[in-house]
Amino acid sequence: MVLYLSRNGHTARVARAVAEGVIAAGGRADRMDLVEAEREGLDWNAYDIVAIGAPVLYGNYDRRVYDFVAAHRAVLDAKPNSFFNVSVVARVPAKATVEGNRYMQKFLQLSAWKPRDLKVVAGKVDYPRWPWHERKMIQLIMKMTHGPTDPSTVIDYTDWDDVARYGGHLLTLS
Repeated sequence: MVLYLSRNGHTARVARAVAEGVIAAGGRADRMDLVEAEREGLDWNAYDIVAIGAPVLYGNYDRRVYDFVAAHRAVLDAKPNSFFNVSVVARVPAKATVEGNRYMQKFLQLSAWKPRDLKVVAGKVDYPRWPWHERKMIQLIMKMTHGPTDPSTVIDYTDWDDVARYGGHLLTLS
């Protein structure tokens, strides 16, 4: 099962690619929005491995991610599991590693759940799709981190082949 929280759709796309990577490697995979899983329920027994993905927004994870993993910690701990984050800062190679990504380290500090496996995925800059206030905030962050600030910029930093390999890697966790 690939669970995810997505705000603007990119993490949902990454989750779909992870699931497709599992299938391409010979496994079976479903994916579900974390909010839907919380509201509708999930048959945890139907899955041998669970991966959860979340975007980093303004240096933070949505509170619902922490709440979900805390509520389901026992079942997550009982299965092979993985957590992946999606962040634009991972466009820089040094910040694309678990050790070098301060947002992954922040998750590990603040989360009640300690995933067995971790993955950092570079995200997407899509200024035209973001509301003006988000665009301004992210432009400020990008200016400080020497990233793109042109409001017409759309750059997908995601390494889709690496995401597919991560999907196959999940099968090795069981």
